[in-house]
Amino acid sequence: MDKETLQTLMRFINEKNIHLVCDEIYAATIFNTPEFVSISEVLHEMEQDPTNRVNRELVHIIYSLSKDMGLPGFRVGILYSYNDHVVSCARKMSSFGLISSQTQLFLASVLSDEEFIDGFLSESSKRLAKRHLTFTQGLEKEGITCLASNAGLFVWMDLRTLLKKPTFDEEMELWRLIITDVKLNVSPGSSFHCDEPGWFRVCFANMDDQTVEIALKRIHVFVNKGGKNERTTMNNKKRKSFQKNLRLSFSSRLYDEAAMMSPRTIMSPHSPFALSPLVQART
Repeated sequence: MDKETLQTLMRFINEKNIHLVCDEIYAATIFNTPEFVSISEVLHEMEQDPTNRVNRELVHIIYSLSKDMGLPGFRVGILYSYNDHVVSCARKMSSFGLISSQTQLFLASVLSDEEFIDGFLSESSKRLAKRHLTFTQGLEKEGITCLASNAGLFVWMDLRTLLKKPTFDEEMELWRLIITDVKLNVSPGSSFHCDEPGWFRVCFANMDDQTVEIALKRIHVFVNKGGKNERTTMNNKKRKSFQKNLRLSFSSRLYDEAAMMSPRTIMSPHSPFALSPLVQART
């Protein structure tokens, strides 16, 4: 959010005396304008103006190393609060999920190396920008647009034109088709409370360049052979032919459908790792 919006939020919470929790987990994934503005910066600036009534104890920031540093496996989260009571409570609760001494030592060493951190985040931003451009332009060639964005690891992909009806039931049918036939793991917008069917969340940052190329090829085949008209008239015979064409087009091994969709391994629309082909690229 821009500074003006955050200032408005600060005035609102102070007027109503309610708490503001800011999730800044994607703070360093900015790859385009506008730049990131932290609520802490806004709070500091507003406190310098005596005409502002600012209660800093209403402001809390949560963060994690999972996105910016690519360290989700360490399960390290951060709560930064200006409220001593909140900090005290969080400190007591943290005893139920302590971070190992080895992990703390390693992260302390990494985070204290400012030269490495600055270089890592700078390079990460450049690579995200390049990958975002590559992926969105690849989709545009197939007539698929995405919402404009300037940060993060995901895009909102617009597949509304592939729905037979503008309903969430149809969205789920399309999602199942993409999972089972196209072998791409995307997430339907309804699993993120999107209020319009046909939008899908896609992660473009969790794979190598070759895998991105394969994913775009699969989307190309799907849009040209398995889109709305194909889906409307597809009987069992056509479906087998369609799947055969897909297998010929994808130069990688496909998972067995029956095994993939078994109760133990069934894909979830809430999966956080979207657009990863269910089989990685192979040389």
